[in-house]
Amino acid sequence: MHVNLSTIYTRVGDGGETSTGAGALVSKDDPRIEAGGDVDELNAQLGVVLTHLSEQPFARWIAEIQNELFDLGADLTCPADHEASRIHDGNVDRLERRCDQANAQLTPPASFVLPGGGSAAAGLHVARTVCRRAERRAVSVDDLNPQVVRYLNRLSDLLFIMARAVATDERTWIPGASAD
Repeated sequence: MHVNLSTIYTRVGDGGETSTGAGALVSKDDPRIEAGGDVDELNAQLGVVLTHLSEQPFARWIAEIQNELFDLGADLTCPADHEASRIHDGNVDRLERRCDQANAQLTPPASFVLPGGGSAAAGLHVARTVCRRAERRAVSVDDLNPQVVRYLNRLSDLLFIMARAVATDERTWIPGASAD
């Protein structure tokens, strides 16, 4: 099924309100809308990552995740019982398998990993932090498909693992290293 957007502007939001997928008119700072905005930002950040990433299968995984984030956004905008949820156990299970697959190639870090390690790795770290924010916001949404929070939680883990896998120079935290 394709979505046809014939008009980009609707003027519905000019007064600070917007419509949910269930048709309710809510404030733009409603938890559903805030969480959806964070998911949208995450998706945009993943688009930036793709411009720096030629590593396969990660580029293919990210392209699939970007599509799933639109499904997840649709789940965010409606109460859990409004219609069939798009994000389900199978989506979360696939993320877990990918975590295991990518992590199997890595050695455990010696300490907490500092964000960086090249353009793709740094972008994945930014995406991970945006994903964590989206997860925190999603927790505050009433009557939500519970798989949404599970998916975001697992996705942030995968983004961390992928950042480590593509890093060209992994640096770790050295406690007290900058103390005088």
